Amino acid sequence: MEVGTERGGVQKDRKTCASSCSSLKMFLVALSFAYFAKALSGSYMKSTITQLERRFDIPSYLVGIIDGSFEMGNLLVIAFVSYFGAKLHRPKIIAVGCVLMSVGTFIIALPHFITGRYEFESSARWDVNATPNLSPCPSGSPTEPSQYSQLSEVPATGCEGDSNLSMWIYVLLGNVLRGIGETPVQPLGISYIDDFASEENAALYVGCVQTISVVGPVFGYLLGSLCAKIYVDIGFVKLESISITPADSRWVGAWWLGYIIAGIITLLSAVPFWFLPRSLHISGSEHTPGKPEQTSFIKNSAPIKHKYPAEERMSFIEMAKDFFPTARTLLGHPVYLIYLCVTIIQLNSLIGMVTYKPKYIEQHFRQSASKANFLMGVINIPAVAIGIFSGGLLMKKMKLNIMGAAKFAFVTSFIGYILSLFFFAMSCENAKMAGVTLPYNSVTGISYEKPSVFNACNSQCFCSTNNWDPVCGGNGITYVSPCHAGCTSSTGSGTNTVFSNCSCVGVAGNFTASTGQCPDKDDCDRMFPYFLALSVITSFIISLGGTPGYMLLIRCIKPQLKSFALGFHALATHTLAGIPAPIYFGAIIDTTCLKWGQKRCGGIGACKIYNTTAYRIAYLGLTLSLRTISFLICIPGFILLSRQLQREERDALRGSLTNGGTELEALRKEEFVITNSEPLQRSKDNGTGRETRL
Repeated sequence: MEVGTERGGVQKDRKTCASSCSSLKMFLVALSFAYFAKALSGSYMKSTITQLERRFDIPSYLVGIIDGSFEMGNLLVIAFVSYFGAKLHRPKIIAVGCVLMSVGTFIIALPHFITGRYEFESSARWDVNATPNLSPCPSGSPTEPSQYSQLSEVPATGCEGDSNLSMWIYVLLGNVLRGIGETPVQPLGISYIDDFASEENAALYVGCVQTISVVGPVFGYLLGSLCAKIYVDIGFVKLESISITPADSRWVGAWWLGYIIAGIITLLSAVPFWFLPRSLHISGSEHTPGKPEQTSFIKNSAPIKHKYPAEERMSFIEMAKDFFPTARTLLGHPVYLIYLCVTIIQLNSLIGMVTYKPKYIEQHFRQSASKANFLMGVINIPAVAIGIFSGGLLMKKMKLNIMGAAKFAFVTSFIGYILSLFFFAMSCENAKMAGVTLPYNSVTGISYEKPSVFNACNSQCFCSTNNWDPVCGGNGITYVSPCHAGCTSSTGSGTNTVFSNCSCVGVAGNFTASTGQCPDKDDCDRMFPYFLALSVITSFIISLGGTPGYMLLIRCIKPQLKSFALGFHALATHTLAGIPAPIYFGAIIDTTCLKWGQKRCGGIGACKIYNTTAYRIAYLGLTLSLRTISFLICIPGFILLSRQLQREERDALRGSLTNGGTELEALRKEEFVITNSEPLQRSKDNGTGRETRL
């Protein structure tokens, strides 16, 4: 009977272990999917930077605030989630987080459905049967302004109701909620795997999750590329009536569509977590605490311990008292403090560069938003992923110690820095736009001395200074609008509209202009492939030092401070890099704007055209200046790290000598005892021998 009971218990144990293993694998799949979903929506947010600018008529720094609001939401709850979440049902907490992420993503898309249709200024006729001789430059007087100047200078009736002035706030609030929802996914997910997976499998599982998270940005940028090709009001307007193309600076893609798709994916990622248990049978243990076998065969046996010893329970007051001395000890560690400063500065450079890189490609190389996002997803992100993986592999093969890891990270970052200097040479001239980048009486020679958009050739048109409806003249020069080109008539409709009798074009026998800016980007097309190639190489080389640099953070401090050091590092980088970098990068980019748009109800809107030379210097100069500062800080860091390692070696040697002396003393005592016992033993042996002989 007892044997049968024992067999039944063993079978029950096996079933429990099998159930726990399947639950752990299910958790691993669910967590990987959640990582994919959050990475996809995060990268999609960055791919819609220019779309949000144009749709809501806001400057770059404001979009930077929206982008940084994710980190703000994350910081609001990260301390509470990390501490209290581990004591609750972790899978369900992660599920709640995924639902909040999904709701936040849907809120970001909400303004599209509660505001009016996107309206852009255009002189092109939408209907073929409309008036055949629509004049962009009607004759009149200053007291009788044309319909085009009235559109920009006088607020339209009821504009308060249709204004997009506050719609971007929904995007910001949605992104904050998305940041709050993302908080429990990483700390609680990784700790759950670490608690219930065997030691040999835990690292593999975490590596799988991190690898999946790298795939998310690839699909995020590809989704951004797809949605940027689709017109924002698809399904609500006739596509034949749209007079702009995706290459036009007024084009806004279906930015909202990607957020709906990302929201649905994130919502689906929450489903499996609701069905997972709070705890599992610890993988790799043969018995669970309190099992019948243990109780019956091992009397007074202690329960099986977890693979990591549990910390002693402390009251909140005791933890609070211990917090500040621990923080003082950590921040008093010179190597850690310098590492923290270096990573914060380099992350400022990295985050600012990545956030506005698609916009830089659009503005400087005159590529569409769709193509810029596609290239980021297909070329840049995979290069970073391969670089991170290769860096970890090289570190393992080369068996780098802490100093070797520091040198490796520094060298790769410095090589990438040197290669990045060549980006300054990859210039592309700005578009030739009369009255903006060159005077009306000049055909060649770009000038940024703010020439006037008004000239004798369009003096009879009474154009508005706020008009933005670019047309390409037959002379290869772009004009701000048909009115500013002095065109008096038009034929055709939509993108096929042709404006004629343009007094400012001035080409013999060809006084016409067509809709949109002049292509005139031969020099950009020749330079762009070199830019892409160099971008991939630098991204790969810089990423090689990612893993060794992270290992330096873990190894440069005492083991008992590791968790606190990692948490403080994450908090500092989120606060001092994730939030401010997009804001001040955007503000500096705004200073290079040549012509600002005008909001429907007044006020400055989104920038229409930038000074590409100033843009390049500001964007690249700020990125590389931050890296230069970080390299200068590395010099004392290497000195302090070297001293720390020498001190640890001396302490270890002194400790070994102390231990060696203790062992030698014990050995001498043992020899003394043996030596003293030998005569006694011999006397006993002699006595025994005599007794035997007798």
